[in-house]
Amino acid sequence: MHTPARPSARDLLPALILVVFSVVGTRGASEHDGHSPGLAAYILAGAAAATLGARRFAPVAMLTTCGALVSAYLAAGYPFGPVLIALAVATVVVASRVPTARSLRVTLGVLVMLVIGLLVRLVEDPGLAKAFGLVATTGWLLVPWLVGTARRQHFETRERERVDEAERAIAAERLRIAAEVHDVAGHGLAVIAMQAGVALHVLERRPEQARIALEEIRAASTEALAGLRSTIAELRAPDSAAPRAPGPPGLEALDALLDRMRRAGLDVDLIIGGTGEASPGPVGAAAYRIVQESLTNVLRHAQAQHATVHLAREPDRLLLSVSDDGTASPGPPGAGIAGMRERAAALGGTLTAGPGPGGGFAVTAVLPVRGPAGAASR
Repeated sequence: MHTPARPSARDLLPALILVVFSVVGTRGASEHDGHSPGLAAYILAGAAAATLGARRFAPVAMLTTCGALVSAYLAAGYPFGPVLIALAVATVVVASRVPTARSLRVTLGVLVMLVIGLLVRLVEDPGLAKAFGLVATTGWLLVPWLVGTARRQHFETRERERVDEAERAIAAERLRIAAEVHDVAGHGLAVIAMQAGVALHVLERRPEQARIALEEIRAASTEALAGLRSTIAELRAPDSAAPRAPGPPGLEALDALLDRMRRAGLDVDLIIGGTGEASPGPVGAAAYRIVQESLTNVLRHAQAQHATVHLAREPDRLLLSVSDDGTASPGPPGAGIAGMRERAAALGGTLTAGPGPGGGFAVTAVLPVRGPAGAASR
């Protein structure tokens, strides 16, 4: 944090108030003690308080100078009073702003000066009350140091928590973007690969069918590029005030997705049940991506002929499942299923994936519409 090279009004005004308080308080303490302190007492007390003006740009020098002035004040036999308040404030400031080990060394050094001043006072004016004052006065350093150290540790803990929270948010955003890229690119490439195989197979015997496959390749690549372009736009200007590219599609795009899968050679049925309303926003987008990734895995790995997508909209949650009649294999280990689980967990939901009860492979998800993370989807 930047600190000013010279005191500002923000620094000098509190110090000036403390100077006035110290001078007036010293006079009151002297009258109560029955002694006339003289001009030197006022100068020492006021100067000790004035050092607080340097608290932000030279805290160690401030405490050292304040300690020397207070030690001289006490050694001269002047009455105990507000001069010790300035010393306590200076100690709190140093303990709050300076690393613990260094602030302790400085405080102990000032304590030595203070004890020397009190010993000189005790030699010139011995007595039990003066000896007790020697012990009690050290508390004006040690207690403020403990308070300042606790305050500094509190703020350091809050700063660490803030940094950790920011790092967690960045990591979560990275995972979200990685999942988005995986889903967009993986689905597009799977469809392109499938249609390219069809085109090569029928190119010579049925060129009109090859043309249809090539049209599907063009449509799939255009959609994939648009999705990647949208995600890259977020990476380039995540905080930009400019209009952002459209977000991921929701369940309203599900029919188009299923049509593409059918044209790619996978027979897909859609069953919709439940009585709840449509699921917009993050819930709908997550559901779309889960269905998309599940069907992409079926197309690429399951060797299935048929798949079923089941949606059940309830008032407080969306239930979905994708099952197939294939080999009950999700394919080689990858980020697909993990990404689907992360999408569900981000909304406070759950997702399971594994062999279906009647064979094949099944993905089942429960996505809360109103819940820990569902507020954004209301």
